[in-house]
Amino acid sequence: MNNKILSQWSRMGPRAMFGQFMIDIGKKNKDLMVISADLGRSSGLDRFKAAFPNKYLSVGICEQNLIGIASGLAREGYKVFITSFAPFLSMRASEHIRMNLGYMKHPVNIVALGSGLSMGFLGNSHFGLEDVSIMRTIPGLKIFSPADSLELKKILFDLSNNKRGPSYVRLTGIPGSPIVYEKDYKYKFKKPNILSNGKDCLILSTGSVLGQVKVASKLLKKSKIDPCIINVHTLKPLNIPFLKKYINNFKYIITIEEHTIIGGLNSVLSQNFISEFNNKKIFNISLPDEFGPTGDYEYLLDYHGLSGKKIFRKIKNFLKN
Repeated sequence: MNNKILSQWSRMGPRAMFGQFMIDIGKKNKDLMVISADLGRSSGLDRFKAAFPNKYLSVGICEQNLIGIASGLAREGYKVFITSFAPFLSMRASEHIRMNLGYMKHPVNIVALGSGLSMGFLGNSHFGLEDVSIMRTIPGLKIFSPADSLELKKILFDLSNNKRGPSYVRLTGIPGSPIVYEKDYKYKFKKPNILSNGKDCLILSTGSVLGQVKVASKLLKKSKIDPCIINVHTLKPLNIPFLKKYINNFKYIITIEEHTIIGGLNSVLSQNFISEFNNKKIFNISLPDEFGPTGDYEYLLDYHGLSGKKIFRKIKNFLKN
């Protein structure tokens, strides 16, 4: 995997690359079914539909029905991937996901488009600000948050090749979002990845905001602060032994996420490591518990303090104080 290909994937963005990766999966999986809620074009699935017309369905703007159809196909042995915008799946169809995927354990893979702030000008009706907090309450549902298109590919192929049960894949970022992985790496289900092995503080982050964290890390190092950065790409189930080892080694712990402060990565870690967090300094950088403005993605990241420069300033002030 060379840097030219990774740069091209970054320019295309996670939604377009989702469609491209599904073509590659479709070539290898005769029982694959991909279903959209009237978002074939928005999810990059136009070419998949043309290549595999018998493996693609669009059910229209009816997310509850999407879950029902997907569950039935999964029950009949198909490998099913479905897609729509994050708030429509996590809220409008949450009861159906709870019963058909959580309770009945049908192995449907949900790919949520536009999580976080990435829908930009479409505004709060389309922002996926609180989807993790809702989805993680459903027993048995696994939750993934890929950092970039390379990691998205690895997660999708892992789900297509293994029996993971029902899953929720959260797509953040837009075309042109910074690359997190500049070269290929070995992905392992549930195991977080160490991006930087510093000694001064521990940064735990997830999703495409890790690209901004890398920008902040370069600025921190210029200020003589060397952070350890861990990508928690699997939010449920959490790899507790792996993370516990690192949390115990640091006094200063920072969580960074493109999700509301309620129920996201910070909440996951706090609930699982409440005893380990004693006598440590914890700092969270996330979206607030409120609705915000509409605008382009870069503006919104900066507005909410999630741009690389603002992350750097917040961390520097936290460690200084």
